[in-house]
Amino acid sequence: MANDPIHQFQISKWIPIEIGGLDFSFTNASAFMVATVVAAGAFLFLTTSSRGLVPGRLQSISEMSYEFVASMLRDSAGSHGMRFFPFVFSIFMFVLMANLLGLFPYFFTVTSHIIVTFALALLVIGTVVVYGFWKHGFGFLKLFVPQGVPGIVVPLVVLIEIVSFLSRPVSLSVRLFANMLAGHITLKVFAGFVTSMSALGAVGVAGAVLPLIMTVAITGLEFLVAFMQAYVFAVLTCMYLNDAVHPGH
Repeated sequence: MANDPIHQFQISKWIPIEIGGLDFSFTNASAFMVATVVAAGAFLFLTTSSRGLVPGRLQSISEMSYEFVASMLRDSAGSHGMRFFPFVFSIFMFVLMANLLGLFPYFFTVTSHIIVTFALALLVIGTVVVYGFWKHGFGFLKLFVPQGVPGIVVPLVVLIEIVSFLSRPVSLSVRLFANMLAGHITLKVFAGFVTSMSALGAVGVAGAVLPLIMTVAITGLEFLVAFMQAYVFAVLTCMYLNDAVHPGH
């Protein structure tokens, strides 16, 4: 199991719970989702509790995160889209913190499971649909009829737009899941080479240098991917929310 790159994604029950024949067990995935929320909340609270006029390094990081997401949402959905700021900021911080926690040895990466990323994607698309109909009524359906399309091709365009809209939660979830899964598997494989070759004596130790260098390099790359995937998920969320705020554009 030590060098099995798939074993790190295994779901294990920590507290078995069964109600009415349904499994509600508290698992390692559940624990690390709770840890993600607690870590993100604690970081934001502790770094901003002083509310210094001249922010320190940690407070600056929190303020930069705030401004980064606010600017992203404002550019994508306009000033009216800022009502969704708490929602987008929460998703961004959750995905980012979950990605970063997964980089620690023996920790669990919740975003490497498609069910977690798909649930987040459904939450985003569900918000778009509910708000769109609540705010615009059936005018929200203008989203599927782009302006300036000749009448003869409207049915085909509408069909394409509907398929594109329905594929959003799939592409949104798979992109995050696949990147985190592939990165952690690759990291585990090269780390496994290091431990396996080191057990072969002096020659093996010398041969383990290259896999070790690759492991360090991939670890650095994974930190970048953790931030990039949180950014991509958040910016796509902003773009989709723009469709709910301005369905006719």
